[in-house]
Amino acid sequence: VVATKLFRLGEAALSGMALRERAAPFLRILMKQTGLTVHLAILARGSAVIIDKEAAPGILQLATWVGKRFDLHCTGVGKALLAYLPEEEFLSTVRSHGLTRYNENTLTSVKRLASEVASIRHLGYALEDEEGEIGFRCIGAPIFDHSGAAIAAVSVAGTTNQITDANLQLCAKRVVKTAHQISLLLGHSGTP
Repeated sequence: VVATKLFRLGEAALSGMALRERAAPFLRILMKQTGLTVHLAILARGSAVIIDKEAAPGILQLATWVGKRFDLHCTGVGKALLAYLPEEEFLSTVRSHGLTRYNENTLTSVKRLASEVASIRHLGYALEDEEGEIGFRCIGAPIFDHSGAAIAAVSVAGTTNQITDANLQLCAKRVVKTAHQISLLLGHSGTP
């Protein structure tokens, strides 16, 4: 049993490294296009875990790092990953990890989160609008593998002065395009 768990952990680490290597050029391009910090995350034990980061230049640096874990219900990468879980897995994940309230914007209702997840699948991206931390926004989109499974998510994150109502749609379009390009490299044949 222990050997099987160690093998699976090793296998996950290797696939994460391969994903990072393939995604890295696209993350750099997205950071340069948007001027925002870019994250690549995977779903692990009920959290979104950053496996790569391209920090935007400037004075303001986001307090994120490779290995940092985020709640799924209040982050762009987390919601992008949640949106593509089978319904039963979505419900069990949400119930087992809960919906911690960080501020008045945090979604704490399973019904409202399920509604937002349906919207994410329709739009192709997730928006976190000051739900984890006041003054910050994040836009995330899923990355699909050859089987059509959402195995990771990419996001841009910044302040509400950086991701504004005026540029949100353009940022979202660039995030979705980046996720699609990485998905194609992984053998996914669907459209964004």
